[in-house]
Amino acid sequence: MAQRVYSCASGDADALKALLEYDPYLDKSLSEEQLAKLKSDDEANVIFARQDYILKDGASAGLDRDRYYLYLSANDDFMGKAEKKLKARIASVERVEPDTEAQMIADIETERRESEQGIGSIFG
Repeated sequence: MAQRVYSCASGDADALKALLEYDPYLDKSLSEEQLAKLKSDDEANVIFARQDYILKDGASAGLDRDRYYLYLSANDDFMGKAEKKLKARIASVERVEPDTEAQMIADIETERRESEQGIGSIFG
């Protein structure tokens, strides 16, 4: 699985959250005809809600307080399409510098490992 980190301006955070959470196949307002058309729409099938992602505000990530940070883990094929969709829909989205990306990925992996150990000790 590929892992990447993107950031966006705080003002775009609500739009980014909506994009990340939306799954058109669960949208009850779409007609059967619209759902059928979805199957052939490559962009519509880039569904972040079905991927492993974490969205953090800059302050909680120990980074720029005026930005939000998106950790995304998915297969390589999805990543290319995802980056294109993110940049098309959210004006301020950009991939972070490699050093920042590596640090945030390491931090998330540490958080997950500690969380698993905590749960293990509760049920262990």
